[in-house]
Amino acid sequence: EVRLVESGGDLVQPGASLRLSCAASGFTFRSYSMRWLRQAPGKGLSWISTIKTADFGSLTTYADSVKGRFTISRDDAKNMLYLEMNNLKPEDTAVYYCAPAGGPYVDERGQGTQVTVSS
Repeated sequence: EVRLVESGGDLVQPGASLRLSCAASGFTFRSYSMRWLRQAPGKGLSWISTIKTADFGSLTTYADSVKGRFTISRDDAKNMLYLEMNNLKPEDTAVYYCAPAGGPYVDERGQGTQVTVSS
């Protein structure tokens, strides 16, 4: 059974930093590109970032809205995905999810972790 558990969300002020974590199990984590998604209040799910597998150099891509502020990374030995978020803005307020970026588990989601940026 695929399981994705996101954590690390919090209520922070604009300009703060947070590090989100995603613990993955139930599939061969190292074999899949992984991504972070978010859903802002009243809006649909949007893509934030993807990291490819080590075989593809762990290449990273980002949405323009977070480029230069967010950093995605992975630890294949621990089956963990991370999202370092710096200079947070109110528009980053959302529930954040991790997910495989392709393959048979592409629609899997965890419970998400809430990030609220407010003064």
